[in-house]
Parts: sequence; structure tokens; C-alpha cells
Amino acid sequence: MKDYIYTSLHIQQFRSYADFAVDLSPGVNIVVGPNGCGKTNLLEAILIVSGFPSFRAHSSELLQHEQEWARIDVGFKDGERILKLEKRNEGIDKTYEINGSRKKRPGFNDIIPTIIFEPEHMRLLTGSPEHRRDFFDQMLAETEANFSSLKNQYKRTLAQRNSLLKQKNTIIKSQIFAWDVRLSELAGKLVASRQKLVTRLNEQLEAIYCEIAGKENKVALQYDTKLPIASYETSLLAKLEQNLQKDIERGFTTYGPHRDDFLVVLDNQPAEHIASRGETRTLVLSLKILEIKIIEDARLQKPLILLDDVFSELDGSRRKALTNYLKDYQTIITTTDADVIVKEFAQKCNVISL
Repeated sequence: MKDYIYTSLHIQQFRSYADFAVDLSPGVNIVVGPNGCGKTNLLEAILIVSGFPSFRAHSSELLQHEQEWARIDVGFKDGERILKLEKRNEGIDKTYEINGSRKKRPGFNDIIPTIIFEPEHMRLLTGSPEHRRDFFDQMLAETEANFSSLKNQYKRTLAQRNSLLKQKNTIIKSQIFAWDVRLSELAGKLVASRQKLVTRLNEQLEAIYCEIAGKENKVALQYDTKLPIASYETSLLAKLEQNLQKDIERGFTTYGPHRDDFLVVLDNQPAEHIASRGETRTLVLSLKILEIKIIEDARLQKPLILLDDVFSELDGSRRKALTNYLKDYQTIITTTDADVIVKEFAQKCNVISL
């Protein structure tokens, strides 16, 4: 199993950092400082240089105000990588240098498995379906080499169909049918990957939840769709034809994976309706722990774990459960109070003060 252990980080002209460098421990790193001092910016820099988009901003917002470029350098046991961000007209050009090889975007095997856990994830079960789709699709993007490409193709095809729908009376049915066929084909593959992930998560979800909660409950994840999963492609094609007039009136496509959802069931009822605040946090924590396991198994390497002020959202028992799972991973945790976190870990922590 290959492990990427970051040993150093150097940030220049990125967000709130003009020039900042720090050494990282292979174990637990705690970034401590008051609100607004740049703790989340540091995690964002690590996430981006690892090969992921920002979890909270467009690329144009990553450079320091009125600067033309930014740079992030990281060192690890077996090499180094650099990300350069340069302003170009209205956009930002990204260039990665990975062990001496220059790339505009990292390939699947260049992406360093990295998992971020931030307060917004605590609202995973009660937030919008889009938030849940993005969460599980990101898991698939890290574990299936072709999933990101598949989803991008689906989004482009959906945009083309929606553009035609907005033309209303000028739509030629034979023209939109071609897009319906392509959309249904991509949708079938997308949903198959999502359902496969649901099946894998359900193999361990209940056991992890019960271990953290300290009690027995029935827990399951379901893929929530109005179409039969076994025949999703053909069912969607029929539904698109059947609902064409409604879609024209609304100006968008009303059926497809972009409208589906993921449902967590607790004791045979939707968790969002019956789960207490504590049960909801335990369910989310279980899903994040499973994310670590799924990605590690798929990529055959331990992911880097980034926790953005999550400990303040958890009580003592859930903090203990989380730290128990994190002890074998390189972890970077942000907090306003390092003492709260240090005492949860048996091993020595590397404290970084901002």
C-alpha cells in the first residue's frame, strides 16, 4: 500500500497567505488560531494541491487581492509537487508540477486521496439533495477512474437538452430525441455507479453506527429515485418522451440522476424525519469514516484527512470515536482551542499556531 505523507507546506500569495511555510508531522497536526486567521485557507491549499477543486470558492477567488499569481509547494516522503495559479484574462490557469512532470490537470492516478470534513457536512442529512449528491459523487470520483468524466459528460448533455427546451416552440422533436437517447445512456451508467456505492456502504454502515452510538439500531442507505434502478436507462428515455411538453413549459429536464437523492434510513424510517441531533451527527460521522475506508480500499493508499473545526460540532463520545479511527492516518485539524483536541489523542500532536 502506497502512502503519501506530507512533510512540508509552502504557500505564497494564496488567500490570506503572502508567504507561509510549515513542517508537517506524519501523525496528527493541529492548526490553532482565532477565527479569521486563515486556518481553513491552509486546508484549502492542501486540498487543491492534492488535485481537488476548492470546496468553497471559484478558482478566481484563490489569489490574494490584486496579485497575478499564487503558488503552493508540498513535500512528501517520495517527492514533491507544486501548483501554480496564474491570472489569465478573466480566468485562472493552473499548472501542476508532479515530481518534475508538468500537467494542466492531474490524472486519476495523480490525485492524492484526501478527505475533508467540515461543519457543513454535519447538515448532510438535513440539507439539499444536491448537497448529498455531491457528497457521494465525490466519493465515486476518488474511487472510480472514469466517474468524473462520466458525470461531466452527463452535465454537458443535460445542459444541451435544457438549452433546446428553452427554445420552446422552435424545438424539433427529432432533434431533442437524439439528446434524450444520449442523456439516458449516460444516466444509466451514472446511476449504476451510485447504486454500487450504496451497496458497498451498506456492508459496514450499520456496524459502524452502532459501535459509535453504543446501541443497536437498523441503519441503511438507499438510492432515492422515481425510476426503477434495474432498467433506469430505458425507463428514463420513456419518461423524457412522456414529459416533453412539461419540460418545455418549465424550461428544464424534470427527470434524471440530477433530480435523484440519497436517503438514510434509521429503524426503517427516514433519518431526517426522526433522528435526534445526536443521532444525526453519529450517522454523518459513520458516513465520513466509511468514506475513509472506501477510498483507502479502492486506491490502496491511506488518504490524508483534513478536519475543519469539526471537533466543536461533536460531544465527548463522538470525538473519542473519531479520534480512534484517525490514529493510523496523517491528519490536519483546525481549531480555536488545541487543548480540546490534544487530550483526545494518545500520540504526540504537532501543534501549528497561526
